[in-house]
Amino acid sequence: MPHKLLIANWKANPESPEEARALFEAENNPGVIICPPAVYLEELHANGAQDVFWEGGAHTGEVSPEMLKELGVTHVLVGHSERRAIGETDEQINQKLKALLNAGMTPVLLIGEPEKSAARSDYLIDQLTRDLEGVSADGAAKIMFCYEPVWAIGTHAANLDDVVSAIHEMQSILDKMYGFKPSMLYGGSVNEKNLADFLNHPEISGAVVGGASLKAEEFKNMIEIATKL
Repeated sequence: MPHKLLIANWKANPESPEEARALFEAENNPGVIICPPAVYLEELHANGAQDVFWEGGAHTGEVSPEMLKELGVTHVLVGHSERRAIGETDEQINQKLKALLNAGMTPVLLIGEPEKSAARSDYLIDQLTRDLEGVSADGAAKIMFCYEPVWAIGTHAANLDDVVSAIHEMQSILDKMYGFKPSMLYGGSVNEKNLADFLNHPEISGAVVGGASLKAEEFKNMIEIATKL
């Protein structure tokens, strides 16, 4: 089992159930969370989901925490930058966090600034404060936090020093809010070439992997790297 956690975010891939099954079989490993599109969750018995709605009932096209839990999902991504970019608000993210915690599931909250600038601290404080409004210390302790600088997604990973600095900032913010400093995940153009550099830092407990998780051989190599650390 990897000592450091890897979360595979397949996004809207692959296109067929056959491709999804083959990719899942290649990557499924103890200690790895795989988040396929919702249409594949039942067939694959995957343990991760990419999104959730905060309740069931009259909400066309949505999926509730209870539905995901019934399928065996344990971890759910919340607040991914791609969802924020299409209009998901901090208030909606807050409702999703609370709903998942109430259902006994683990939210993976992604936080990060849209562009590299001196305003990073303001973004981190604002997002964490709004997303966690009304969440108790016990609840916050059950959330996995991921630093995801938007400007690093799909281009090149953020500079290691910048990542560690941002993570320290997030830990400091959470310490002031709740009195604890959780370990953090990193997300943003993570691949087999840079994974070890990030995971070698004690502040970073794992990675959320996007594009590289669609390449079975590369992701298997990443699992080996995480296992050896």
